[in-house]
Amino acid sequence: MRVLVHAYPWDVIGDPLFVGRVQALGCDGVNLAAAYHAVRAATPWHPERAYLDARHSALYRPVREQAWAGRRLVPGTPAWMEDPDSFGTAARVLADAGIPVTAWIVLTHNTLLAEANPDLGVVNCFGQPYPWALCPSHPEVREYAATLAAESVRDLPLAGALLEACGQLGADHGGHHDKTDGAYDARARRMLSVCCCAACQDGWAGRGVDPERAVRDLRAAVRSREHDLDQAMAAALLTVRHEAADELRHRVAGALPGLRVGLHAAPDPWATGANPGLTPYVGKEVDTVVVQCWPTGPESADRVRLAHRMLPEQITLGAYVTVLPPVRPDDVAQHVRRLAEAGAQELHLYHAGLAGPSRHGLLADAARTAVQ
Repeated sequence: MRVLVHAYPWDVIGDPLFVGRVQALGCDGVNLAAAYHAVRAATPWHPERAYLDARHSALYRPVREQAWAGRRLVPGTPAWMEDPDSFGTAARVLADAGIPVTAWIVLTHNTLLAEANPDLGVVNCFGQPYPWALCPSHPEVREYAATLAAESVRDLPLAGALLEACGQLGADHGGHHDKTDGAYDARARRMLSVCCCAACQDGWAGRGVDPERAVRDLRAAVRSREHDLDQAMAAALLTVRHEAADELRHRVAGALPGLRVGLHAAPDPWATGANPGLTPYVGKEVDTVVVQCWPTGPESADRVRLAHRMLPEQITLGAYVTVLPPVRPDDVAQHVRRLAEAGAQELHLYHAGLAGPSRHGLLADAARTAVQ
């Protein structure tokens, strides 16, 4: 298995020992965040701080006026970084040390822009916008994502790009002292994750679905387990979502010529979020699909097997694994072996910056197990 480890630009910049630690892991490269959502990140290895507070989504490259002129959707700049090209600087440091770099790009998860442009965001069946989620049914969102990808990789010695949130986000969003856990079951959350924005409703109408009836049925399904969408309506709603995801991925991949393109995705076609559901056409533009496998039980291996059956043979299948709590140290090696047996060909490890001294050894354990 190939092994890649995730990191943020601030993990590399200002920590002279970062490169050596990555080299000691023996991994095949670093997935380095180029455009990322808001985060409060621990920095347990950094010599001068304990946390970094990225207050909003940002592009960690210069936001060039010529690239974004006339656009309503323009990425934020990270005031918390002194270097205006922190991703570029960190990528060059790693590349100069012989470490291949993949640009880790978060596309539609953007609270800064979704809050400012609610007409371009995901809206649930109760008419409530999700201020963390841009909806890819809007051409303006797809154009933004393609430009973001192109600007992320511009003029850098990169091995590839890894796309997160390349599709629609939904109801689940950890943040703002979230108090939604357990209030709705998985079925209700799925209904609450169907985007009902104007562009999605236009798509439904184009497939013979009455938008008003669809919204009513979605609301009823949230409130009562006795009510569900009929199969034809559900299929039409999912098709509209997948068509938007396909067009988004096509536009973004077209902005990344010559690079190996990876995609965070889930084998559940209804999945939303950072790892949106696989569509029937996903194999046309990407080289790798990375499936989230953070739980260390057999359900992650089952997810890998299902994705393996769904994907064309030429697509490399990656498993996304964390070594952070609540993962138990004794489970890591067995987990990696199980994923390899299930068909995973790459291991994506989370996270070279967040895993401090007490957890860094688990990255090495996972990497060693993957190449055995």
